[in-house]
Amino acid sequence: MTRTYVVTGSASGIGKATAEKLRSDGHRVIGVDLRDADIEVDLSTEKGRAELVSKATEASGGVLDGVLAIAGVLASSSPSVAVNHFGAVATLEGLRPLLAAAEQPRAAVVASRAIIDEFDKTLLDLIESGDEGAARAHADSLAEAKDIAGASTVYTTTKLSLARWVRRNAPSASWAKEGIALNAVAPGVILSPMTISVLETEEGRASLNELAPAPFGGPAADPSAVANLLAWLTSPDNSFVTGQVIFIDGGAESLRRPELV
Repeated sequence: MTRTYVVTGSASGIGKATAEKLRSDGHRVIGVDLRDADIEVDLSTEKGRAELVSKATEASGGVLDGVLAIAGVLASSSPSVAVNHFGAVATLEGLRPLLAAAEQPRAAVVASRAIIDEFDKTLLDLIESGDEGAARAHADSLAEAKDIAGASTVYTTTKLSLARWVRRNAPSASWAKEGIALNAVAPGVILSPMTISVLETEEGRASLNELAPAPFGGPAADPSAVANLLAWLTSPDNSFVTGQVIFIDGGAESLRRPELV
Protein backbone atom coordinates (compact mmCIF):
# COMPACT_ATOMS: atom_id res chain seq x y z
CA MET A 1 0.00 0.00 0.00
CA THR A 2 1.41 3.35 -1.04
CA ARG A 3 1.65 5.86 1.79
CA THR A 4 2.30 9.60 1.72
CA TYR A 5 5.00 11.05 3.96
CA VAL A 6 6.39 14.47 4.77
CA VAL A 7 10.13 14.38 5.49
CA THR A 8 11.82 17.56 6.69
CA GLY A 9 15.55 17.93 6.16
CA SER A 10 15.17 15.84 3.00
CA ALA A 11 18.05 17.38 1.05
CA SER A 12 20.91 15.88 3.05
CA GLY A 13 22.03 13.44 5.73
CA ILE A 14 19.49 11.33 7.58
CA GLY A 15 16.59 13.19 5.98
CA LYS A 16 17.83 12.45 2.47
CA ALA A 17 18.51 8.80 3.30
CA THR A 18 15.03 8.46 4.80
CA ALA A 19 13.33 10.05 1.81
CA GLU A 20 15.26 7.73 -0.51
CA LYS A 21 14.35 4.67 1.59
CA LEU A 22 10.65 5.51 1.60
CA ARG A 23 10.61 6.20 -2.13
CA SER A 24 12.46 2.96 -2.86
CA ASP A 25 9.73 1.17 -0.90
CA GLY A 26 7.16 2.64 -3.27
CA HIS A 27 5.84 5.47 -1.14
CA ARG A 28 5.24 9.11 -1.96
CA VAL A 29 7.52 11.57 -0.17
CA ILE A 30 6.97 15.31 0.10
CA GLY A 31 10.46 16.57 0.88
CA VAL A 32 11.00 19.72 2.90
CA ASP A 33 14.23 21.70 3.15
CA LEU A 34 15.77 25.10 2.54
CA ARG A 35 16.53 24.07 -1.06
CA ASP A 36 16.40 21.07 -3.40
CA ALA A 37 13.04 19.97 -1.99
CA ASP A 38 9.38 19.80 -2.93
CA ILE A 39 8.62 22.41 -0.28
CA GLU A 40 11.39 24.96 0.29
CA VAL A 41 10.89 26.79 3.59
CA ASP A 42 12.89 28.01 6.56
CA LEU A 43 11.67 26.21 9.68
CA SER A 44 13.50 28.65 11.94
CA THR A 45 10.78 31.22 11.19
CA GLU A 46 7.06 31.39 11.90
CA LYS A 47 6.45 32.25 8.25
CA GLY A 48 8.30 29.16 7.08
CA ARG A 49 6.45 26.91 9.51
CA ALA A 50 3.08 28.28 8.39
CA GLU A 51 4.05 27.84 4.73
CA LEU A 52 5.03 24.23 5.41
CA VAL A 53 1.60 23.43 6.80
CA SER A 54 -0.30 25.15 4.00
CA LYS A 55 1.84 23.69 1.21
CA ALA A 56 1.88 20.18 2.72
CA THR A 57 -1.90 20.32 3.09
CA GLU A 58 -2.27 21.24 -0.56
CA ALA A 59 0.30 18.71 -1.80
CA SER A 60 -1.13 15.83 0.22
CA GLY A 61 -4.79 16.55 -0.34
CA GLY A 62 -5.27 16.92 3.40
CA VAL A 63 -4.16 13.41 4.41
CA LEU A 64 -0.71 12.26 5.56
CA ASP A 65 0.24 8.74 6.56
CA GLY A 66 3.54 9.77 8.11
CA VAL A 67 5.51 12.81 9.23
CA LEU A 68 9.23 12.65 9.92
CA ALA A 69 10.64 15.80 11.53
CA ILE A 70 14.33 15.33 10.75
CA ALA A 71 15.49 18.86 9.90
CA GLY A 72 18.08 20.08 12.38
CA VAL A 73 21.21 22.18 12.75
CA LEU A 74 24.37 21.60 14.75
CA ALA A 75 24.81 25.08 16.18
CA SER A 76 25.77 26.49 19.57
CA SER A 77 23.37 29.43 19.34
CA SER A 78 19.76 30.36 18.58
CA PRO A 79 19.39 28.49 15.24
CA SER A 80 19.51 25.21 17.17
CA VAL A 81 16.65 26.38 19.38
CA ALA A 82 14.60 27.60 16.43
CA VAL A 83 15.00 24.57 14.16
CA ASN A 84 15.75 21.60 16.40
CA HIS A 85 12.95 22.17 18.87
CA PHE A 86 10.43 24.80 17.80
CA GLY A 87 10.64 23.99 14.09
CA ALA A 88 10.18 20.28 14.73
CA VAL A 89 7.30 20.79 17.16
CA ALA A 90 5.58 23.22 14.79
CA THR A 91 5.91 20.64 12.02
CA LEU A 92 4.33 17.92 14.12
CA GLU A 93 1.59 20.04 15.64
CA GLY A 94 0.79 21.74 12.36
CA LEU A 95 0.53 18.50 10.41
CA ARG A 96 -1.15 16.46 13.14
CA PRO A 97 -4.67 17.08 11.74
CA LEU A 98 -3.51 15.63 8.40
CA LEU A 99 -2.21 12.55 10.22
CA ALA A 100 -5.47 12.18 12.12
CA ALA A 101 -7.26 11.94 8.77
CA ALA A 102 -5.24 8.82 7.79
CA GLU A 103 -6.01 5.21 8.67
CA GLN A 104 -2.62 4.23 10.17
CA PRO A 105 -0.77 7.46 10.89
CA ARG A 106 2.74 7.55 12.32
CA ALA A 107 5.23 10.28 13.22
CA ALA A 108 8.85 10.40 14.31
CA VAL A 109 11.58 12.90 15.14
CA VAL A 110 15.36 12.74 15.25
CA ALA A 111 16.91 13.57 18.61
CA SER A 112 20.54 12.61 19.41
CA ARG A 113 22.62 10.35 21.60
CA ALA A 114 23.89 13.64 23.04
CA ILE A 115 20.68 13.98 25.06
CA ILE A 116 22.42 12.04 27.84
CA ASP A 117 25.21 14.64 27.98
CA GLU A 118 25.38 17.89 29.95
CA PHE A 119 22.58 20.37 29.23
CA ASP A 120 21.69 23.93 30.22
CA LYS A 121 18.77 23.90 32.69
CA THR A 122 17.83 27.54 32.13
CA LEU A 123 17.61 26.98 28.40
CA LEU A 124 15.61 23.79 28.87
CA ASP A 125 13.14 25.58 31.15
CA LEU A 126 12.71 28.44 28.66
CA ILE A 127 12.14 26.06 25.76
CA GLU A 128 9.63 23.97 27.68
CA SER A 129 7.78 27.11 28.77
CA GLY A 130 7.21 27.81 25.07
CA ASP A 131 9.03 31.17 25.12
CA GLU A 132 10.99 30.85 21.90
CA GLY A 133 12.25 34.44 21.94
CA ALA A 134 13.72 34.16 25.43
CA ALA A 135 15.15 30.71 24.68
CA ARG A 136 16.88 31.97 21.54
CA ALA A 137 18.26 34.99 23.40
CA HIS A 138 19.65 32.79 26.17
CA ALA A 139 21.25 30.44 23.65
CA ASP A 140 22.95 33.38 21.96
CA SER A 141 24.17 34.67 25.32
CA LEU A 142 25.83 31.31 25.98
CA ALA A 143 27.57 31.48 22.61
CA GLU A 144 28.58 35.14 23.01
CA ALA A 145 30.09 34.45 26.42
CA LYS A 146 32.63 32.26 24.62
CA ASP A 147 32.05 29.64 27.28
CA ILE A 148 32.82 26.55 25.23
CA ALA A 149 31.18 24.22 27.73
CA GLY A 150 28.07 26.40 27.96
CA ALA A 151 27.76 26.94 24.23
CA SER A 152 28.17 23.24 23.48
CA THR A 153 25.15 22.47 25.65
CA VAL A 154 22.81 24.46 23.39
CA TYR A 155 22.53 21.72 20.76
CA THR A 156 22.29 19.03 23.44
CA THR A 157 19.53 20.91 25.25
CA THR A 158 17.45 21.41 22.10
CA LYS A 159 17.58 17.72 21.29
CA LEU A 160 16.76 16.82 24.91
CA SER A 161 13.77 19.16 24.94
CA LEU A 162 12.49 17.61 21.71
CA ALA A 163 12.81 14.07 23.10
CA ARG A 164 10.99 15.13 26.27
CA TRP A 165 8.24 16.73 24.18
CA VAL A 166 7.74 13.42 22.39
CA ARG A 167 7.59 11.52 25.68
CA ARG A 168 4.99 13.91 27.11
CA ASN A 169 2.77 14.14 24.06
CA ALA A 170 2.83 10.63 22.58
CA PRO A 171 0.37 9.15 25.15
CA SER A 172 -1.98 12.13 24.98
CA ALA A 173 -5.46 12.34 23.53
CA SER A 174 -4.14 14.34 20.58
CA TRP A 175 -1.76 11.58 19.54
CA ALA A 176 -2.32 8.08 20.99
CA LYS A 177 -6.08 8.44 21.28
CA GLU A 178 -6.15 9.53 17.64
CA GLY A 179 -4.22 6.39 16.68
CA ILE A 180 -1.03 8.29 15.86
CA ALA A 181 2.21 6.66 17.00
CA LEU A 182 4.86 9.25 17.91
CA ASN A 183 8.48 8.29 18.60
CA ALA A 184 12.02 9.66 18.59
CA VAL A 185 15.32 8.14 17.54
CA ALA A 186 18.63 9.15 19.10
CA PRO A 187 21.49 8.53 16.66
CA GLY A 188 25.13 8.33 17.65
CA VAL A 189 27.91 9.36 15.28
CA ILE A 190 26.70 9.28 11.67
CA LEU A 191 28.88 9.20 8.57
CA SER A 192 28.99 12.61 6.91
CA PRO A 193 31.62 14.69 5.08
CA MET A 194 32.75 16.00 8.46
CA THR A 195 32.98 12.64 10.24
CA ILE A 196 34.54 10.86 7.27
CA SER A 197 37.48 13.29 7.35
CA VAL A 198 37.85 12.72 11.09
CA LEU A 199 37.80 8.95 10.66
CA GLU A 200 40.69 9.11 8.21
CA THR A 201 43.18 9.71 11.03
CA GLU A 202 44.03 7.59 14.05
CA GLU A 203 43.69 10.65 16.27
CA GLY A 204 40.26 11.39 14.85
CA ARG A 205 39.05 7.84 15.36
CA ALA A 206 40.27 7.91 18.96
CA SER A 207 38.45 11.22 19.52
CA LEU A 208 35.16 9.83 18.19
CA ASN A 209 35.59 6.67 20.23
CA GLU A 210 36.04 8.73 23.38
CA LEU A 211 33.01 10.87 22.57
CA ALA A 212 30.64 8.03 21.72
CA PRO A 213 32.20 4.56 21.86
CA ALA A 214 30.18 2.17 19.70
CA PRO A 215 31.17 -1.45 20.30
CA PHE A 216 28.60 -2.69 17.79
CA GLY A 217 29.27 -1.53 14.23
CA GLY A 218 31.27 1.52 15.36
CA PRO A 219 32.63 4.10 15.25
CA ALA A 220 30.06 5.68 12.90
CA ALA A 221 26.93 4.52 11.09
CA ASP A 222 25.71 5.22 7.60
CA PRO A 223 22.61 7.46 7.52
CA SER A 224 20.72 4.56 5.95
CA ALA A 225 20.82 2.71 9.29
CA VAL A 226 18.76 5.48 10.88
CA ALA A 227 16.54 5.72 7.81
CA ASN A 228 15.66 2.03 8.09
CA LEU A 229 14.61 2.46 11.72
CA LEU A 230 12.57 5.58 10.95
CA ALA A 231 10.86 3.82 8.05
CA TRP A 232 9.75 0.99 10.33
CA LEU A 233 8.60 3.30 13.13
CA THR A 234 6.39 5.21 10.69
CA SER A 235 5.01 2.13 8.94
CA PRO A 236 1.85 0.12 9.73
CA ASP A 237 4.19 -2.66 10.93
CA ASN A 238 4.69 -0.53 14.03
CA SER A 239 1.44 -1.39 15.77
CA PHE A 240 2.34 -0.87 19.44
CA VAL A 241 5.43 1.34 19.85
CA THR A 242 4.88 4.95 20.87
CA GLY A 243 6.42 7.51 23.22
CA GLN A 244 9.86 5.93 22.93
CA VAL A 245 13.32 7.42 22.47
CA ILE A 246 15.26 4.71 20.65
CA PHE A 247 19.03 4.99 20.73
CA ILE A 248 20.71 3.94 17.50
CA ASP A 249 24.34 4.40 18.51
CA GLY A 250 26.14 1.07 18.42
CA GLY A 251 25.74 0.64 22.17
CA ALA A 252 27.21 3.99 23.28
CA GLU A 253 24.30 4.92 25.54
CA SER A 254 24.29 1.46 27.14
CA LEU A 255 27.96 1.83 28.02
CA ARG A 256 27.29 5.18 29.65
CA ARG A 257 24.13 4.14 31.52
CA PRO A 258 24.16 0.36 31.96
CA GLU A 259 21.95 0.51 35.05
CA LEU A 260 19.12 2.36 33.30
CA VAL A 261 16.19 0.18 32.18
